[in-house]
Amino acid sequence: MLSFFRRSSKSKVGTIVMALVLLAIIIGFAIADAQNFGSGTLSFGGNGSALATVGDERVTDADMSDAMQRRLAQVREQNPGADYGTIANEFDPILSALIDERALVAFANANGFRLSKRLIDAEIAQLPGTRGLNGQFSDQAYQAFLQQQRMTDAQLRRLLASSLLQRLVLAPVVANPRVPVGLATPYANMMLEAREGEAASIPIELFRSGLNPSDADLQRYYASNRGRYTVPEQRVIRIARIGAEQVANVQPSDQEIAAFYNANQAIYGAKDTRSLSQVVVPDQQTAAAIAARARQGGTLAAAAAPAGSNAAVTRLPDQTREAYSSVAGARAAQAVFSAAQGAVVGPTRSDFGWVVVKVESIKREGGRSLAQARGEIAERLAREKRGTALEEMVDKVQTAIDDGANFAEAAAAARLETTTTPLIMPNGRSRVDPAYRAPADLAKAITEAFKIAPNDPPEIIPLGENQGYALMSPAQVVPAAPAPLASIRDQVRNDWIESQALIRARAAASAIAAKAARGMPLARAVREAGVALPAVRPMAARRIEIANANAVIPPAMRMLFTLPQGKSRMVADPRNGGFFVVKVNKIVPGNALLQPALIARMQTELQQAIGEDYAAQLINAIRADVKIKRNESAIAAAKQRMTASGF
Repeated sequence: MLSFFRRSSKSKVGTIVMALVLLAIIIGFAIADAQNFGSGTLSFGGNGSALATVGDERVTDADMSDAMQRRLAQVREQNPGADYGTIANEFDPILSALIDERALVAFANANGFRLSKRLIDAEIAQLPGTRGLNGQFSDQAYQAFLQQQRMTDAQLRRLLASSLLQRLVLAPVVANPRVPVGLATPYANMMLEAREGEAASIPIELFRSGLNPSDADLQRYYASNRGRYTVPEQRVIRIARIGAEQVANVQPSDQEIAAFYNANQAIYGAKDTRSLSQVVVPDQQTAAAIAARARQGGTLAAAAAPAGSNAAVTRLPDQTREAYSSVAGARAAQAVFSAAQGAVVGPTRSDFGWVVVKVESIKREGGRSLAQARGEIAERLAREKRGTALEEMVDKVQTAIDDGANFAEAAAAARLETTTTPLIMPNGRSRVDPAYRAPADLAKAITEAFKIAPNDPPEIIPLGENQGYALMSPAQVVPAAPAPLASIRDQVRNDWIESQALIRARAAASAIAAKAARGMPLARAVREAGVALPAVRPMAARRIEIANANAVIPPAMRMLFTLPQGKSRMVADPRNGGFFVVKVNKIVPGNALLQPALIARMQTELQQAIGEDYAAQLINAIRADVKIKRNESAIAAAKQRMTASGF
């Protein structure tokens, strides 16, 4: 509800913890290694040209590039067809948020606010994606989480460190602000305010009639709007995939399968448990006599009886090899578990004396034969061998590149099939072949291929988890430039007509608004416009109805609750590119004294807003304290590259 007031007064909400917004917008920032992370000082400075310096910190071109790429990836989850143009208007807010985040880090460093490595480790352990099946932290799960998020350990640690600083520095500022009833009551009164007025619509399409530009008009319009028609840099890219298809024929041999089976009997072999009788005596002669009597028949206890009390017999039921080895040693276990049922083994030397054992019974459970386990083993070994073969192939191609091979020579070194794209833009689309779409799994690789200088050697670019690699090299580079007028003449003509119609519509709206401001009835001012405009529409609402509406507030209605009584003003109509002229005829003040619940509600909302304002003021003070310097020329160049050409 309170956000309605803030929108009406054009004040900004949500400056609180700008980097917290980034947690939802751009999870993770591309920032270079923090060499001294954990040593007491945080450093988020990345490589690349600095767009801004924030104390000892920097926001670099690489930081913004990565932030915009991550934002695009998030937008594409809801809108797969999104490109960098879709998020062009988010460049400035993201840059501002990065600067705020760096300012907080610089402020913490300058004032001795230290975050220990153990504290960051604890935060990582709390992430659900870092836990194994037992619910505990798992390094394997953590690595998978990093790969899924396309982040490094250092990047995640920096993000968590930033989040902790926000929590520890900004959260106390916004905690428990107090708003008295006297402050909340005027806002509650305002919510009950009722207004009546009227609005005139001035659609742009009514002003297109008769507009027919000459060649000179088009030339002038094209010349003054060349940036509008700039085509991003285009490239023809040569691609050679290095993936599963290249190693599909790699298979393990029968010998490798058998060797793996034999080396992993703990997995595939039957479970052998034995019930044993055992006697341990101090000397070998006594043990040999017991063994000889036991082999003649009878129990081991009977055979040991003549040796007296020093030859006590112990029963060991259901022993595994591992369990018995821990009792009698590996040598005795080897002998016992190699013997048949009923056999007498020994005497064998152990750490406790001489051992004689009788195998009373043998029980075997489970287990699979080599034939039964062959398919599973073959699949596992094939996967491992193919992974190794793929890496060897990548190494072979990279070695060729390092030795000076060009794209064709490097691809030939590993017998890779090559393809060539048409002339494409960084988003994978082609102006020369509108039907062409680059494969989705090559999107990231194509972005990287646009960073390769024309004379640089080809590069091997990973395609993502289990997708292999791509050897890529630009074959042709067409710099960003305005499209020739002849090729976009119809578009320029439509844009010229649109611009002239907009001028006409604005002039008509301004004239209507001026007449209404001098006291002329709005309906009469519309009739005198000289164009068959739609009839004036009445408007009436209470502010609370607008505030509670689960929809975007129309500009005309928003203007109705902005102007004083008797005033009128022109406002743009984003639906059809035209304008509204809104006039406020009557304002009925509200009285919330009979609605204490509304006053209490306003207290609650004001408390939240005041907390946000406190945080905003602290961020502003921090920004002033750490001294921020923006490189406007570098920012403009980065914005042009990232939003117009899509990197």
